[in-house]
Amino acid sequence: MAMIKDNAQLLPRGIACILIGLAVLLAPNFLQSQAYREMFAGAYVVGWFAIVLGVALIVVGLVKRAKGR
Repeated sequence: MAMIKDNAQLLPRGIACILIGLAVLLAPNFLQSQAYREMFAGAYVVGWFAIVLGVALIVVGLVKRAKGR
């Protein structure tokens, strides 16, 4: 039963990771403070990692869901 719950949580977690990654990548365009802009611009690798991780979680969740049927 715990395995089913874990699989069901992969999709929302993947979407959350993608949203966090997009927020990190898009934040420098909306920030007015130069210091914050530079900080978020320097964290672009973290943003891309979060997006890739989110996509991977979604793919794994969909594959596990397809195998379960």
